[in-house]
This record gives sequence, C-alpha cells and structure tokens, in this order.
Amino acid sequence: MKIKQLSIFLENRKGRMRKALDVLEKGGVSIRALSLADMSDFGILRLIVPDPDRTKKLLEDNDFIVKIGEVIAVRMEDEPGSLGEILGILDDNDINLSYLYAFVAKEDMAIVLLHPENIDEGIKALEINGADLITAQEIYSL
Repeated sequence: MKIKQLSIFLENRKGRMRKALDVLEKGGVSIRALSLADMSDFGILRLIVPDPDRTKKLLEDNDFIVKIGEVIAVRMEDEPGSLGEILGILDDNDINLSYLYAFVAKEDMAIVLLHPENIDEGIKALEINGADLITAQEIYSL
C-alpha cells in the first residue's frame, strides 16, 4: 500500500519550478498529484507520477536533486468530516503525521496522500480501522 513519491529540491528563484515541469513535459511524464512546500532558500516539489524511477532519473539527468520517498493514499468521500475521520484514526493510534496533501478525483471522491513518521504503523492503523487504502497501481493509473 506504499506509494512512491518524488521530492524535488528547487532553489527558491524565478523559473526553477517551470524548468522542472518543462523537463517532465518533454519526458512525457503525467503528474497525478503534487504539492509544493516553500522554505526560505528552497522549495520541495512533491510529485506522484506513474513511473517514479524513470522520472527520478530524467530529473537528475537535468541537474535536479530528487529523492524517492513513500506515502499512503486513502480514498474518502468528498464531504465535510471525511478528512477528520482519517486523521482521527492516526491520532487515536498515536501516529504523528509529517505532512499531507489531497485532491478531488471524481465528483464525490477525494484522495488524501499521507506521510506519517512511521508509514508501516500508519498503514496498519488505517487498515484495521476500515480506511479505503489505494494501491500504487490505482494511483498511477488515475
């Protein structure tokens, strides 16, 4: 249930994110989800893409610093309180969440990508409590 995520370190200067996106476009890479975290001197662009290993190499070949990490994807109804239920499961099991990002996949369905400090414990708690976890193949094929 772990999903590979790329973290691309971008210098905080004009045009750097666009250059990364241009590399992905020229490489034929479709982005399934993204998040951008801004720090003072750099940003971290987090991406879910169908072929993370190939995409990592493509970006590194174009002078980007890239790491592959893992997140958990959970499908939930797109209605008030759904995210709170998912976060409550982690909270009730003393699992700290480092970050998350989400998107609406269909009119009535949202997907949240979670990065708990302990991903295996996060998966276990979510599964035991009936969360609808999504496989990597499902995410990559959206």
